[in-house]
Amino acid sequence: MSAPAFSRQDRQRWMKTLALASGEQLQQLWTQFPDKPDFSYLRPTESGLVQVRGRLGNTGDRFNIGDMTVTRASVVLESGLNGFAYIQGRDKTHADIAAVVDALMQSERAAATDDQILQPLVATQQAKRAAATAETLKTKVDFFTLVRGEDD
Repeated sequence: MSAPAFSRQDRQRWMKTLALASGEQLQQLWTQFPDKPDFSYLRPTESGLVQVRGRLGNTGDRFNIGDMTVTRASVVLESGLNGFAYIQGRDKTHADIAAVVDALMQSERAAATDDQILQPLVATQQAKRAAATAETLKTKVDFFTLVRGEDD
């Protein structure tokens, strides 16, 4: 069996899903995942700071917002595939699992990994987004203007 073909956008999608997932849900899904692969670390999982930058109106000059804590994990599966993860915060277990899932998504086990780990995470994230949107829409105010007849 050969490894599945995937695009850069596919990998960006699943890495974003893993990074935004809650550590507790990811650990729960990983505990239920059958036949976990053996892996070793390319380098030890570690936490550090990255500088966050922004732009005014998304087009203006860049400015420094501040620093954010990030944890990085780099693993290699027994099959030789490498997996990487960057997550916000200091949860090393979250980063380790995300890196292993990244490697599995590059293997012949991608479909099973997607079904059992990524799809439940995507569903949870979509539900949270929908709830936040519904909460925001409660405060929506519609403005309208009445024609007063003064403009001829």
